[in-house]
Amino acid sequence: MNLNIAITGLHATDNPAPGIGVIRCLLHDENWNGKIIGLGYDVYDTGIYDKGLLDHTYLIPYPNQGVDQLLERIQYIHHHIPIDVIIPTLDSELAIFQRIKQNLKDMGISMFIPSKEIVNKRSKQNLVSFCEEAKISTPKTVVIHEQGQFQKAIDEIGFPLFVKGVFYDAYKCKNISDTSHYFDEFRKKWGFPVLLQKPVNGKEYNVCCVGGVDGELLGSVSIRKVGLTDKGKAWSAITIRNEKLTEFSKKILKKLKWNGPCELEIMVEERTGELFLLEINPRFPAWIYLCTGADQNLPKLVVDLALGKKVSALPPAKSGITFVRHATDMVCPLDYIENLTIKGELHY
Repeated sequence: MNLNIAITGLHATDNPAPGIGVIRCLLHDENWNGKIIGLGYDVYDTGIYDKGLLDHTYLIPYPNQGVDQLLERIQYIHHHIPIDVIIPTLDSELAIFQRIKQNLKDMGISMFIPSKEIVNKRSKQNLVSFCEEAKISTPKTVVIHEQGQFQKAIDEIGFPLFVKGVFYDAYKCKNISDTSHYFDEFRKKWGFPVLLQKPVNGKEYNVCCVGGVDGELLGSVSIRKVGLTDKGKAWSAITIRNEKLTEFSKKILKKLKWNGPCELEIMVEERTGELFLLEINPRFPAWIYLCTGADQNLPKLVVDLALGKKVSALPPAKSGITFVRHATDMVCPLDYIENLTIKGELHY
């Protein structure tokens, strides 16, 4: 691929964003002959210092700084390094890229992301309604919109329960003290709503998927987490082949008409084997590079879809492929940080 691909989400610590994994997938393709343009939000987005993966890096404004600022910055970058495709990889930036999608298309920049309406259907506060309508099992969940609903929600769910923020994170609580603590923490951090959810006794699986134009499942890799961080993120995992998970994923994407990448969090109940949908993350997961080992280069698939190419569904992913995440020190000249701080760009 002789293309210039711009990718966000370059922070790569013990809880990494997906951007670096997406880049590694694209470079993994034996036909790759393009340029990778990193779009960072901060000089300490650690992945931007990996000159083995990036050709250029530009700092861009945070999503909350507004549409005009982001468009102006991308126009500047596009003028100096023409961009063919942008792959956003963070939940928090998806809304603003949806708003400027047509502007980017007019500039000759392509993306393949779902619409705002589709993404809203899978939001944490709307997921229960979607699942009821689509006849998809999901754990009992109460969405709290104001402080006065807190105790009633606890009475309805009972202990133990999960407290979940509207954007990120979930904590399992066994008593009112812990529940109140995390409820207040999420309320102060993200605002309302805050969710309380009944646990499902079983094993959790994650499925990375790419949906086509009409929500058809074009590629998927299922994993079982083997090791977790203290935040519950995958530190190691193994790919599995499970037809029930694949069919469940097909149903979800088709009902949503999901087009683009996503990660499904699914719980398989131990007693009945029933599948419960926990969450849908509207982007690639941080473990996306594992997919190349399972013979599914899903970021390349998204690039082809963004460019309007006709693509076919990929063959089933390999099972028994594992990964272990490790941290590494990036060593670079001080002027890398100086250039990003003063000029907002870095060319390797």
